[in-house]
Amino acid sequence: MTTPALAPESVPRSPRRGADGDYARLLRRISDAGLMNRRPVYYAIRLGLVGIAFVSGWAAFGLVGDSWWTLMVAAFMAVTCAQVALVMHDVAHRQVFRLRRPTEVVGRVVGNAGIGLAYGWWQDKHTRHHANPNHEELDPDVAPDVLVWSQRQARASRGLPRLIGRAQAYLFFPLLLLEGMNLHVAGVRALRNRSVKHRGSEGALLFGHFAAYLVAVFAILPADKGIAFIAVHQALFGLYMGCVFAPNHKGMPTLTGDDRPDYLRRQVLTSRNVRGGALTDLALGGLNYQIEHHLFPSMPTPNLRPAQVIVRDYCAEIGVPYHETGLISSYREALRHLHHVGAPLRTTDRHPASEEPFPVRAAETK
Repeated sequence: MTTPALAPESVPRSPRRGADGDYARLLRRISDAGLMNRRPVYYAIRLGLVGIAFVSGWAAFGLVGDSWWTLMVAAFMAVTCAQVALVMHDVAHRQVFRLRRPTEVVGRVVGNAGIGLAYGWWQDKHTRHHANPNHEELDPDVAPDVLVWSQRQARASRGLPRLIGRAQAYLFFPLLLLEGMNLHVAGVRALRNRSVKHRGSEGALLFGHFAAYLVAVFAILPADKGIAFIAVHQALFGLYMGCVFAPNHKGMPTLTGDDRPDYLRRQVLTSRNVRGGALTDLALGGLNYQIEHHLFPSMPTPNLRPAQVIVRDYCAEIGVPYHETGLISSYREALRHLHHVGAPLRTTDRHPASEEPFPVRAAETK
């Protein structure tokens, strides 16, 4: 059963009677089906193939050498690095290793040293996102920055976000071309935060990656081709990463203040699944099963598809709307939401009730 995206007011503001039992019963069904079991063979093959692709890309870079064909290698490396990032995501969720130590070691080697993404920064940010998805005060993924995610944020915006917010739906995909560099910069800035564990090793691996990357590029290529290679590589990497994560929650209901549904409803009602086959699973790294991933973060990726059948039927059984759509439709929903939340910035005639794409929440009328 699939439904249209929900109005924010449709998200319960407090757990329903017996809500904790709802999740416990679902977890029991999932566990009885063996879907929380480890998949070591799958991950051995996946990590091996991604590693081979990563090494092959850099080997091709060296073989192509001083040629504009190197930009094709840059495009290939953008896809490969995004796949490495998706593997890092699974590692961080302990889908691969049960113990913390090997998880953190592999995460830092793959993330910091491999592709220049700070594991400690990303893990902290992503953990807070999972705990409170789409909560405007608690989820860093919907905190106002260059883009705004609600009309309340739009009205409070100043400077560049206020300027961009007027046309952010049209600028969303172009801005994703800068997301690769933004991820690198955010990781470096996070090293100043004392709460980040192992800042010394994180910084050494991160700056070691940047140094090796620049030396390799400019040792093989002259300045013009080197700069072009970096631009294409980082732009397409950011675009790919944005296209993987944008369908998951953008345009779904957001929460504010004391809006705290129970765990099951908090995860299901704020997430969107993307329909598709094996190619979609590969391209999105299994995150197209976003509802199941949020309900069971440590579930191995190949188990998400069979889990979907159980979760979808269970949601229908207990009356919790379950939203699933195609990939193109997911982007359309996200862009429509971005356009709607920018409405207060495009007009001086501000009537919140008529501008909201969904009914106004009680929290916004206070």
